[in-house]
Amino acid sequence: MKTQPLILSKDQERRLIAGHCWIYSNEVDTKATPLKDFQPGQPVAIRSDHDRWIGHGYANPHSLICARVVSRDPTQPLSPTLWLKRIHDALALRERLYTRPFYRLIFGESDGMPGLVVDRYGDLLAVQITTAGMERVQGEILAALEQVLRPKAIVLRNDTSVREMEGLTQGVEVILGSPEDTLPLIENDLEFLVSPLTGQKTGWFFDQAENRTRLARYGVGRRVLDVCSYIGAWGLRAAALGAEQVVCVDSSLPALERVAENAARNRLAERVQGRHGDAFEVLRALREEDARFDTVLLDPPAFIKRRKDEKDGMQAYLRLNRLGMELLEPGGLLVTSSCSFHMGRDVFVRTVQQAARRAGRTLQLLETGQQGPDHPVHPAIPETAYLKTLFFRVLPEF
Repeated sequence: MKTQPLILSKDQERRLIAGHCWIYSNEVDTKATPLKDFQPGQPVAIRSDHDRWIGHGYANPHSLICARVVSRDPTQPLSPTLWLKRIHDALALRERLYTRPFYRLIFGESDGMPGLVVDRYGDLLAVQITTAGMERVQGEILAALEQVLRPKAIVLRNDTSVREMEGLTQGVEVILGSPEDTLPLIENDLEFLVSPLTGQKTGWFFDQAENRTRLARYGVGRRVLDVCSYIGAWGLRAAALGAEQVVCVDSSLPALERVAENAARNRLAERVQGRHGDAFEVLRALREEDARFDTVLLDPPAFIKRRKDEKDGMQAYLRLNRLGMELLEPGGLLVTSSCSFHMGRDVFVRTVQQAARRAGRTLQLLETGQQGPDHPVHPAIPETAYLKTLFFRVLPEF
């Protein structure tokens, strides 16, 4: 497909020159380059209104983000050569960071490949494509991944609702090999069975790995509550650190069944139990039972996925953290997370503080975590810094 020019409106290049790569439909000079003339995923050469070079990218006239910059080098258009270079660069970072092949290999914009996520599970790659531009070059991307990593299996996890905004269909497809939906993953010397074909996201949450490692420095006490536990990453880590009783709460029965499997696999079954139900309802029930814990771990899904969810989402974070704190012993540890980009770190801290006031508790913020280095943050693209994990000591009000 021929590369066509995409001309920006007057004074719309500043954010892109600073390093961002998203172009919104209201930033395009639609008289000079009508968006209706572009096909979804079509490669474009992006220029300012006064003909300043911005970069090579791709367009989608049906999306609010109507174009994305991929290469700022005029001599390096979108091509198999570019994908190979980007994958080699991304792999070099991960091999520098990790001794085992379990990590996020490609993190979209931060690795110069907007619209692409690749998670590595040993010899299996789970690939997620979220934009029409990457969909158009899917064959080139998969060929480059095969050439660089020589995986035994590749799975397309294109079952995310984000694709709808790009006019793309959803589905899961095995591209290479005949992988089983259960394979082992190692984190902190614990072995977990994960499901890259059917599990949440691509089967595992690599972004919290560094934060789970940090638990060791604080001590978790005898009793630990892991809320929104999924398949037990946080809870089993707490059990391995010496907790005598870990209660894992999740709304998914299959996830809790996997918690039990993973606990048995690591000889922690006697210390770990599951509790099925809605997180808020279970927390209220535990409060009625007068249950108390030394550590409470809160790692919910994003309550604020869009700007319009902000008010309700903040109330959900407020309620969840208040309920969690009400179950803590004096001096207990609260580890609470938000993966909502639209809730910034400072707002999240204030929300948890407000929850503490309502619960009659005093907080001491010990540490702030973010996503691990396999999810690098692009300094010019704040959207790539989405995860906040806060470590608090919780005391009676004083």
